[in-house]
Amino acid sequence: MSAAAPFRSIHRHGFVRVGAGTPVASVGDVAANAAGILDLARRADAEGVDLLVLPELALSSYAIDDLHLQDAQLDRVEAELAGIVAASADLAPVLLVGAPIRRNGRLYNTAVVVSRGRILGVVPKSFLPNYREYYEKRWFAPGAGLTGLALRLCGQEVPFGPDLVFAAADLADFSFHVEICEDYWAPLPPSTAGAMAGALILCNLSASNIIVGKARERALLAASQSTRAIAAYCYSASGPGESTTDLAWDGQAMIHELGQMLAESTRFGMDPELIAADVDVARLRLERMRMGTFNDCAAANGHPEARFRTIGFEHRPHRADVGLRRPVARFPFVPADPRELDADCYEAFNIQVDGLIKRFRSTRGKAMVIGVSGGLDSTHALIVAAKSCDRLGLPRSAIRGYTMPGFATGDATKANAWALMRALGITAEEIDIRPAARQMLGDMGHPFAQGEPVYDVTFENVQAGLRTDYLFRLANQHDGFVVGTGDLSELALGWCTYGVGDQMSHYAVNAGVPKTLIQYLIRWCVRTGQFDPATDDILTAILGTEISPELVPADASGAIQSTESKVGPYELNDFFLHHVARLGLKPSKVAFLAWHAWKDADAGLWPAGFPDDLRNAYDLATIRSWLEKFLFRFFTISQFKRSAIPNGPKLSAAAALSPRGDWRAPSDGTATVWLDELAAALDGVED
Repeated sequence: MSAAAPFRSIHRHGFVRVGAGTPVASVGDVAANAAGILDLARRADAEGVDLLVLPELALSSYAIDDLHLQDAQLDRVEAELAGIVAASADLAPVLLVGAPIRRNGRLYNTAVVVSRGRILGVVPKSFLPNYREYYEKRWFAPGAGLTGLALRLCGQEVPFGPDLVFAAADLADFSFHVEICEDYWAPLPPSTAGAMAGALILCNLSASNIIVGKARERALLAASQSTRAIAAYCYSASGPGESTTDLAWDGQAMIHELGQMLAESTRFGMDPELIAADVDVARLRLERMRMGTFNDCAAANGHPEARFRTIGFEHRPHRADVGLRRPVARFPFVPADPRELDADCYEAFNIQVDGLIKRFRSTRGKAMVIGVSGGLDSTHALIVAAKSCDRLGLPRSAIRGYTMPGFATGDATKANAWALMRALGITAEEIDIRPAARQMLGDMGHPFAQGEPVYDVTFENVQAGLRTDYLFRLANQHDGFVVGTGDLSELALGWCTYGVGDQMSHYAVNAGVPKTLIQYLIRWCVRTGQFDPATDDILTAILGTEISPELVPADASGAIQSTESKVGPYELNDFFLHHVARLGLKPSKVAFLAWHAWKDADAGLWPAGFPDDLRNAYDLATIRSWLEKFLFRFFTISQFKRSAIPNGPKLSAAAALSPRGDWRAPSDGTATVWLDELAAALDGVED
């Protein structure tokens, strides 16, 4: 993206603002239609739109039947089109205007691509419906197979054919392909080849009359095509004003990106409407690079880029601060929609349970050994183990849970650990690690052994290591294996003790679960009655516990050790993790998105039931500070821990850090490139 653009410009960060317009149509009043198109074009210009998609045959009207074959009508279309082209010289958006165009004794249903006073190309409709209520072959010739052609239109010699991809020379990744209505109902839509030829935005000019259920079908097709083609899909259909002799029109417009709906119109409205969304074309390019199947398919189809013509143009992007028009989830791993969240929790919990069941059967052991601290991670691992025993038909006493108090273990967390183990009916024991820790610290000559209040990393890791050491030896003693409790967020930050520590287990059942999701998984278990009411009460109490490793005694004020004060808020770290590891975005773009997601606690959606008093906001300086720490921890000091993690189930496409799965990286890497990019973008930028 252009480094010349200011930090708050969407153009700096790989976005293109795409619009879909639904003007009020007419029954063949070309001048009125042209005026409506220009009105929407001017509105789009004022709103910073880069590309505006208008309906099929919007200039002539769609439902005028044999009037399409009248020269007076077609002459007026070309005259009004010339006026639109001239007016576009002062407008920023590229306009996709639906119009019937004559060429070589035939009439074509086309999209005329207009930019800055030029016609960039004319794309004919490939597939003409001629069944049920449709009679398009009566008037139009199909465009399929017409390659390498041109025509003269409005005094300009312009490319003609379905073999066109349009690409801006001065805005990276702004490339698009055009198809028309029925084209994307075909088994092989032209936009599939257009995407494989390089287009990142797929556009559909449609008239598509409405019948019951058809809006769902259109949305399904648009979402599916944007997913399969790794693209954005912008669709605009005719609205009010078309002839209703035998049909009706609802004006559906939609913008999808990788299956996600970014914007949609009001259907059956009486006024012209413009929707717009910022499409992340840089992300789409990265996703195609990451997914080799996309290129393999292009190769299997003879590399469509070799058959397509790329039409370059100067877009002259504004590079201004026009805000950000797209939903940005504060919690990438936690859907705001209650139904989606419920479905995700159901799948995640059962993935973990099934994974643990398979591993337990494979070991032919007799026990699952787990350290229970009373915190969120060990609580969740324990209830996964309990459900696994239930499904295996084993008594829960096959789970051997151990609470292992150290020098900073709180009474409340220890009490919660015991209450949960009793409620679940597992085999529960306590091993006080303090005598062994004192012995080890004394043998090492550590100052703590001489009574000095030195609480360094050695002091902490002696305790963490002893706990894991005990668990492994207990697993030997009881013919079992150690169930890991550490989560995905801790692995990302390296917030775990390597080797003989909480980084290691026989099966890391939580390794694919981000910290921000764990509390929702536990709440889901309570809400859906996975356990009895007594267990639910304990789980609810544990949900209110502050996240702490409880390795360092409370300070003089009584404040306990806080993980988030050291490594940063997990809600930000999980945001960073998703956008850096899963999407591969630049740190400056991650900061831009985080700022838009978190700058205003009263804006945007929160997950269902999220407490009002925990709805935080972060300014850009705070986001930058924690992002720098995340980048250093993730790229420089933590990979060696992830390179040696035990097996564990992948839960989400959004992130997995196993070296046998989604993430492979050198253990001796550095964060310099990422930190330098962030500094170059943000130095001197104020909130």
